[in-house]
Amino acid sequence: MRLRPLLGAAAGAALLLLTGAGAAPATASAPAPTGTVTVDAVGRITVDGTVTLSGTYRCVSSSGPVFVSSSVSQGVSTTRYGVGGTRAVCDGADHRWVNTGQVTPGALVAGAARVEATLMELRTFSDLPLHSFHTVQGQNVTLTQA
Repeated sequence: MRLRPLLGAAAGAALLLLTGAGAAPATASAPAPTGTVTVDAVGRITVDGTVTLSGTYRCVSSSGPVFVSSSVSQGVSTTRYGVGGTRAVCDGADHRWVNTGQVTPGALVAGAARVEATLMELRTFSDLPLHSFHTVQGQNVTLTQA
């Protein structure tokens, strides 16, 4: 009665194939995302908490919308403040990005800070938008009072 274990193994393999379990993710066949993003060494902050960050980006191609997002932190705090987002054009050329956002007045002050900029794409998989990171760049900057 060795037939029963063989049937059980075949049924299990069929179930794996039907559910997609064990299969490589759908994004594995897509080309690896590429791009670059830089952060300017100086950002601006106003008395009302408006922060402006900038830099450059480049991406070659995309299958969905691409954005440059940025966040900033200061001192030993683990709190990161999101600062706007810019829609990116992926044509292989260098482009400028400028993001502006507002934080609670006094949460950030003029001086040393850490900025992280991310080039991120929204791809659709089974009608769900999923993020795909092209690149991330961290940079120490100086926030100046504007």
